[in-house]
Amino acid sequence: MDVSGKVRHPGIQRLPAGSRVVDALDAAGGASPGVDMTGLNRARVLADGEQIVVGAPPGAGPPPPNTPARTNGAGQGGGSRPPAGAAPATGANGPLSLNAATVEQLDALPGVGPVLAQHIVDYRTEHGGFRSVTDLRQVNGIGARRFTDLRPLVQP
Repeated sequence: MDVSGKVRHPGIQRLPAGSRVVDALDAAGGASPGVDMTGLNRARVLADGEQIVVGAPPGAGPPPPNTPARTNGAGQGGGSRPPAGAAPATGANGPLSLNAATVEQLDALPGVGPVLAQHIVDYRTEHGGFRSVTDLRQVNGIGARRFTDLRPLVQP
């Protein structure tokens, strides 16, 4: 796990399978004083290779090196907000994160409209996020052809 942002000891944290966001926060020494963590789902089970950004607004990536982190936690709570600890959802520098993208960002993908984008967010909420891109095949409305088109454009 890569824990960054407003934590006491940011960096790579080695955690056993089945660990939760709260375990990653504890391994990083906890959040810095005053960080708004109401949006963090600390009970969510983590997937290998995730990045948890503490103190960043939803959909934002980690702060650039040597700059202060943002003040509120990335969150999950339904709707189009990404789950806590998800990678940046930008897609501008690479694949779009299925675990962090908003409905609007997903809707912008080719072949994905607002209804399918909401199905993707609903799946992520119900299943605690995407562990691999192939999980996308489980989303209602994603068939073999659409999956083939989307696979290079997204990541968990």
